Parts: sequence; structure tokens; C-alpha cells
Amino acid sequence: MSLLFKGRQSQNERAKKSFIAAGYFFVLNIFRQGVHSLGEMWRTPMASMMTIAVLGLSLTLPATLYLVVKNVQQVSSGFEEAAEISLFVKESMSEQETQTLVKRLALYPEVDNVTFISKQNALVEFKEVSGFGQALEYLDSNPLPDVVLVTPTSRHRQPQAAQALLIKLEKEREVDFGKLDIAWLERLNALLSLLKESVITIALLLLTSVTLIIGNTIRLSIMDKKEEIQVMKLVGATNTFIHAPFLWTGIWYGIIGGLFAFICVALMMWWLGSAVTEVAGVYQTSFDLIGLSLVEFGSLVLLATTLGFVGSYLSVNRYIKEIEPDKV
Repeated sequence: MSLLFKGRQSQNERAKKSFIAAGYFFVLNIFRQGVHSLGEMWRTPMASMMTIAVLGLSLTLPATLYLVVKNVQQVSSGFEEAAEISLFVKESMSEQETQTLVKRLALYPEVDNVTFISKQNALVEFKEVSGFGQALEYLDSNPLPDVVLVTPTSRHRQPQAAQALLIKLEKEREVDFGKLDIAWLERLNALLSLLKESVITIALLLLTSVTLIIGNTIRLSIMDKKEEIQVMKLVGATNTFIHAPFLWTGIWYGIIGGLFAFICVALMMWWLGSAVTEVAGVYQTSFDLIGLSLVEFGSLVLLATTLGFVGSYLSVNRYIKEIEPDKV
């Protein structure tokens, strides 16, 4: 029994070693094919560089448009909140009733701060700002109402929440009407949404063109090596074995094209950075362009690699199976 058990154990160990060895040689073969395909690209430097440049520039545009949206969102993020709500008090309300309103509004959980501006103070401020001080002296009475400025909490400064709060505050009996200037904010959000949709559409078109460019490049490479493929099939090579070098070529095009696109985007951001800083200085503000983060850089290269693989796979899957030894 012990000899039989030892024999089975040795067979299992040999099978395990054989499996490990097969896996090792499989990985080694894939690595060799990758290095070989990179060497093939090196043997035709001009053609490879032209293809990589076209791919890189095709990827640069959607990456740049993405950064445009990203930086515009950064600029607009400071304006995404409604600053305050203006409540105009009815003329019939006394000062005591108005003060009661102010105290009651301060108890609202949606309200962060309440400021009361009397009609007298509003008139003085209007004279200083408008430049019509002398003309206002001829008025028989103060035409301005008392105003209560309500600052919402951070949770209620978004356009929809602020609008709902305005409707709620206008129901107070002392309030004549309220005003929340968010029309410009809604227009800004609409323009930003349109910009995003446009960027997505352009990016999809350019990424499709990248896939087609890689696919066509691999097709030309397959046609150039048609006789070599026929000989390989004649000696028994499978389509899967023949596919590998061409798939690797597409992957290398994607990787190098993605790196080239990242370099172009980085140089562009560096070039525009100083100009943007100067423009921001003119408007007495500070703003720095945001480039691609490490995760976004990895995503760009991964996307380019995936497109390279897809483009090459579509070509080899169609054209290599059409090449047969009997057509030599």
C-alpha cells in the first residue's frame, strides 16, 4: 500500500511540475512574442513613428477636452451655490413685526444667517452706489422697502434646494416677495452640461478613429507578411499562434501612443499655465490649471492599450483566417 501511495504521490508531483513548467513556458513565450513584435516595430522606425504620432495626437484632443471640462468645473464650483435670498418686507409691517420676522427666520434649520437692512440704510447705500444721490433728495418718501437677507446653510445652497427654501420663506405673512438670482447659475450649468456632452461625442469619434487606424495598420502588416503566414500554416501553425505577434503590435502602438498623448497634454498644460496665471492676476484672483492625475494618466494609457488590442484583434480575426496555404 505504501509503495502504491508513493507512486501516486510521485505522479501527482510530476503532473504538478509539468503544469508549472507549461505555465512558465507559456508566459515566457508570450513575453518573447511581445519583445519580438517590439523589435519588428523598431525595424521600421519611420512608419512606426508616424503611426504612433497619429495615435498620440488623436488621443491628445479628447484628453485635452477632458481637462478643459475639469478646469471649467473647478472655476464654476465656487459659483455653484446660491449666496443669499432677499426677502422684501411688506410696507404695512411695523419695525417690531419685522424684527419678529428676523428672529423667526433665524430659527429655520435651513438658514445659516439672517441680516436685516432697514429702508433707511438701503437708501443710503443706494445713494452711494448708484450715483443718483442728489436726484433722490427730491423724492417725497423712501421708495425702498425693508429687506431681510437670508443665507442658506451649505446643504441648501444648491439651486434646487435654495429655490425650495425661497418658496417656503415667501409664505411668511410679513414677506411681500423674495428673490433668488439663480438664473445665471442655471445657464452656467446648462452650458457646462452641453460642453460635457460635446466632449463625450468628440471623444467617442476620435477613439473610434484610433481603433480603425490601428486596425488598418495591422491589416497592412498582415498583407505584407502574407507569404510568411502561408508558410507557417503549411507547417501546422494555428491561427492563435499567428495572431499573437500582431496583437502585441497593436498593444505596443496603444501603450506608446498613450504615453505620447500624455506628454503632449503635459507640455500643453505647462505652456498655457503661465498665460492663465497672468489672466487670473488681471482679474485679481488666483487659478492654476489642473493636469492629469496619476490615476487619470494610468486610465489614459490603459484606454489606449485597450483600443490597440481591439483594433488589432478585429484585423487579425478577419484577415489571417482568410490566408490559406493552398493559395501560395
